[in-house]
Amino acid sequence: MSSSSRGKEPVSTFVARHVRREHTITVDASVDRVFPLLTPRGEELWVPGWKPVYLHPPSGEMTLGMVFTTGSGDDATYWSVVAYDPARYVSRYARVTPASRFGLVDVSCRSVTSTHVTVAYTYTALTEAGNGFIDGLTDAAYREMIDEWRALMSAWLAGKP
Repeated sequence: MSSSSRGKEPVSTFVARHVRREHTITVDASVDRVFPLLTPRGEELWVPGWKPVYLHPPSGEMTLGMVFTTGSGDDATYWSVVAYDPARYVSRYARVTPASRFGLVDVSCRSVTSTHVTVAYTYTALTEAGNGFIDGLTDAAYREMIDEWRALMSAWLAGKP
């Protein structure tokens, strides 16, 4: 290595994209029935293919500091519960998919005659693959995803007393 190239870092041309999407759905059930369905263990009941691996606590009990994983390969995602207030029906998750993106997921429920569920995802790309993911997460695509949650939860709730 020549003395002129020692200590020089390569110049990165990567520019991380950032996006926040939020959408509110209405689920025709009480908030006390809906909010538990929006936990990792609760989502196992109504989200096809959702199979978290619980690291802490291994029981999958929803608690502040909970850590779990989903996916595999380039889609491996590491999650942690960074805020949880069941009395106020709010939770916040930090999630990182190292090959792609970092994100925060905010969930809040409020009771009216039914339950209004607001879900916000905030993503920052970590790689060009993450930029591609963010580019595909249009308002319409995000609304479609969260509207599917409403349909899946509602169908599951309709089959339960």
